[in-house]
Amino acid sequence: MTDTRTPPGPAVLPAGTRTRLAAPLAALAAVTGAFAYVAAHDPHEPGHYPACPLLQFTGVFCPGCGGLRAAHALAHGDVTAALGANALAVAGIAACAVLWLHWCVRVIRARPVDLPVRPAYLWFLAGLGLAFTVVRNLPFGGALTP
Repeated sequence: MTDTRTPPGPAVLPAGTRTRLAAPLAALAAVTGAFAYVAAHDPHEPGHYPACPLLQFTGVFCPGCGGLRAAHALAHGDVTAALGANALAVAGIAACAVLWLHWCVRVIRARPVDLPVRPAYLWFLAGLGLAFTVVRNLPFGGALTP
């Protein structure tokens, strides 16, 4: 007896889902392009990126100082070096990846993409950035400097 059922093939998304996935995939393409550029142009070599104005004029490390070096290290798979360059940037990149996955899952399930951004969350993030900046500029926060 011959089996007349069609063999399972690759999963095909409905046309509406493919259309809804256009925005998350475009965002992924943009971020991938940015990471590819940072991976190809080492931030440790002068001339590829402008200097941080706050660091240049005041000598104070801002919360973003070392972020390009962290992205470069992540693009090359070196998480330890990335954390050493800017731990806050690595945490932010990880949070963005989780939010992007949340966005894709909601789009695939045809659910509204809602992200409750309460003022308390924004105050917490601002306080975290301020605390990170202060600690990395104090003598005992040397491990957080890029």
